Amino acid sequence: MKSRMEGYLEDCLLNKVDLRRQWISQMVEEVQKVVHHLTTEISYQDFRFQAVPYCDTYNENIKVLAPSLFLITVPTRGLAGYKEARQQRWRYYSLKGARLPRPLQDPEGLQQWLEVGQFLKSPGQWREADVNIEGDIVPAKVLQVFRKLVENAIETCRLSGRVRMLIDHLVVRVVVETSAGQVELQLTPSVDIPTAWSKKAQWPSCLKRWPSPETVQCIKSFGFSLLACSSYHWQLSFLRAEQVLLEQLDEDGGCRRKCFQALRQMKEDVWCPGTRPVITSYHLQTVLFWTCEKYPNPKDWQVFSRGFLRLVRKLHKCVSQHFLKHYFVRKSNLLQYASSRELDALAQTLAFFLKDPQISLP
Repeated sequence: MKSRMEGYLEDCLLNKVDLRRQWISQMVEEVQKVVHHLTTEISYQDFRFQAVPYCDTYNENIKVLAPSLFLITVPTRGLAGYKEARQQRWRYYSLKGARLPRPLQDPEGLQQWLEVGQFLKSPGQWREADVNIEGDIVPAKVLQVFRKLVENAIETCRLSGRVRMLIDHLVVRVVVETSAGQVELQLTPSVDIPTAWSKKAQWPSCLKRWPSPETVQCIKSFGFSLLACSSYHWQLSFLRAEQVLLEQLDEDGGCRRKCFQALRQMKEDVWCPGTRPVITSYHLQTVLFWTCEKYPNPKDWQVFSRGFLRLVRKLHKCVSQHFLKHYFVRKSNLLQYASSRELDALAQTLAFFLKDPQISLP
């Protein structure tokens, strides 16, 4: 006979998860129409940015971080034939072009410089001063150009009644009105590099049984991307590779995906709701990957309740320690800049749930 927790969680999967899927699908459908309209206009105005395509199925440019918070990657155009930088050099420039007395800080973790000379093909537009300083394509300057293009596109496309800009000096954020409510979008220019795997991503570790060598080879063939979301350094992103890993989770017939969906549902409904949660679906996805690597045996993922609680314990540990390693770039802590107060409150909530899951269920 099933326990109350097992019965509730199965009900959560059959009902709440399915309702969430329908709700999110409707919002994604409305959001991608708006984004496609805006970015098509932007691509007309500036060659360097491509339109985000409209897709009837999965759209790789839209990442749902929370029900009302989406990351939209806007692909750039013209840069091809990427190669890693061979020489390190000091940068003494400011965003306004003035020379600094001390060099800029080197990139850490998920960050790197991006030089126009790292591409075999680089149209002259990427060498212009509005985005380039001393041979570097500077994300803050790319974002400055892109922000103005978004503002103009909202007016040109007559979307000011549905879309409004948010004040953010670093990234480009807009709010879109949908039939299901407001959705906040972070619009982020992306340089896609499908022909290489970043040297910073020393993955997988030796002697790991999950994922399989064939899956690893497949994942690395998708390359990586660089996102413009800071001042001087580009941020490494592996959204395509991560999506492939998610799609191949349960090839052995396990319940990893169901466990992840239940974890996400509890996080959104009970543990950490809100429009800008300290823990997003991306953090939960990373927790899932680490747990799958630690428990690679198919028999570890046959009993749903055990798999689910295994994920909750891993999440609790990461939140309590304020430390969650990026799955591919393992020197990067995804919780480095998260609110300590919010993490501690969530850790307390998770500890209460783990002490007696039945009491914490709504």
